[in-house]
Amino acid sequence: MYTTSTALLEALAEAGVSCIFANFGSDHPALIEAIAETRTHGRPIPTVITCPNEMVALSCAHGHAQVSGRGQAVLVHVDCGTQALAGAVHNAARGRVPVFIFAGLSPFTQEGELRGSRNEFIHWLQDVPDQRGIVRQYVKYENELRTGRNVKQIVFRALQFAHSDPRGPVYVVAAREVLEERTDPAAVDPAGFPAVAPLPLPADGVAEIAAAMAAAERPLVVTSYLGRRPAAVAELLRFCRRLGVGVLESVPSFMNYPHDDALYQGSHWNQPIQNSALAAADAVLVIDSDVPWVPLVNKPAATAAIYHVDVDPLKESMPLWYIKTRRSFRADAATALRQLNAHLDGLRIDADAVARRQRHYAAEHERRAAELACREVEPADVITPEYLTACVRRQIGADAIVLNEGITNYHVISDHIAKTVAGTLFASGSSSLGWNGGAAIGAKLANPAATVVALTGDGSYLFSQPSTVHWMARKYKTPFLQVIYNNRGWKAPKLSALAVHPDGYASRAADIGVSFDPPPDHAALAVAAGGAVGCTLRDPREVEPAIAEALRVVRDEQRCAVLDAWLPPL
Repeated sequence: MYTTSTALLEALAEAGVSCIFANFGSDHPALIEAIAETRTHGRPIPTVITCPNEMVALSCAHGHAQVSGRGQAVLVHVDCGTQALAGAVHNAARGRVPVFIFAGLSPFTQEGELRGSRNEFIHWLQDVPDQRGIVRQYVKYENELRTGRNVKQIVFRALQFAHSDPRGPVYVVAAREVLEERTDPAAVDPAGFPAVAPLPLPADGVAEIAAAMAAAERPLVVTSYLGRRPAAVAELLRFCRRLGVGVLESVPSFMNYPHDDALYQGSHWNQPIQNSALAAADAVLVIDSDVPWVPLVNKPAATAAIYHVDVDPLKESMPLWYIKTRRSFRADAATALRQLNAHLDGLRIDADAVARRQRHYAAEHERRAAELACREVEPADVITPEYLTACVRRQIGADAIVLNEGITNYHVISDHIAKTVAGTLFASGSSSLGWNGGAAIGAKLANPAATVVALTGDGSYLFSQPSTVHWMARKYKTPFLQVIYNNRGWKAPKLSALAVHPDGYASRAADIGVSFDPPPDHAALAVAAGGAVGCTLRDPREVEPAIAEALRVVRDEQRCAVLDAWLPPL
């Protein structure tokens, strides 16, 4: 029996989707039947991964797409499951991550007029006026399957949107009757629905940016997510070395530039200080960044020449956004940098000026490296986040995939994990917490040979649904190391309150509702749910050997390991 559901599964497989992260419900009988039928007959469909929590399902797809570059499928249950995607759909939208989200609809008949007609009380309760509206402002494309005759065209079109810059999630729905509809197999070539080709810079833009950066005394590149395409990292490295351009990361969600290169000037997050490299820059190229600086406390000089290159330069879904640029361009970072490098091939470059710039940035790089090294010294009595991160770095190797959801330790992890290989560092790209656990599963499925390490705050760990995550990790054999930066509370809201009211009542209050003391036994949650190895660390001397043993468990025993490291308390 060939149905709309059969066609949907075929379409996903033909489009290159390898995983369906599924949370089944009463709207999916036709899909469940089609999955069983295709398995019985040995026809290829994506691997179905059972996800007891919808946000974890979408976080899995998010992590997979970040590592593989290809959008995966998430299947959820009507309006309830769509709402339970929660902040994960916000993360996928803001992080520009391609994902195909499919949800059922309540049946539209109730007296048996069609196969799939209403037969459970919940079919009335789950019937809402505008289910697609729940996620409309977070997705690039949304549609409803109304017949089985054009399923493949709609699926391929949805994924065309998902994979075209700026990338993002898409959402498709169908009622039970439509999913049950018998139809004829149709041959539709997914190659006829290619992603839109990367946009280049206009020729005059190439010339103007290259001239401004070559003539500047302190040229600087600011980026946040250029590293989503590893080819862009190589082009940026070549460009900066040729001209002696410094690189500053602002809230990086990828490894954008090798941290051991002398031109690298570090990363800036929410630190309420003026960044010295940004203040000194007289020409700034902002490339692929949503928040290049927070102007209330940190911004370039008023006289700096600022150029902006981005896949989404208008930030069309952000009502308030602007930086004072001379010119702004919609272009792919790798393509634009390749153009700039080709343009430099035909120019006479002032070698003395390049050498001066390189010496300046190299001196600043060395000064910063010395400061970081001092912070990594083993403390006497309490584990510091700097020491903890340095211990992780020394043990995991350069090629390990690291997921950073450290929140108030975002900058510490970024600085001290000190990544040098493109495609090995990821953050969610946005602000809804709990991404790291599911993302670790997705990353491991995308690259089974990789060592995957999730570095998370204790609040983010609880948001991540650890019981679901570690049950899935055991079932689907996706072991990873998870290190919890545990300060026994939500530090971020406390810092936010102090930043606005430094001398207010909250600054003097003993309890402002953000403490987790006494804390849960975080490691025991993973042990109980997924057979992980769990350990709570309080003494700095325990850290290095514990990480080594945890990695042995992950690599040799193929089990997750969770290290709950107690930092100075909130």
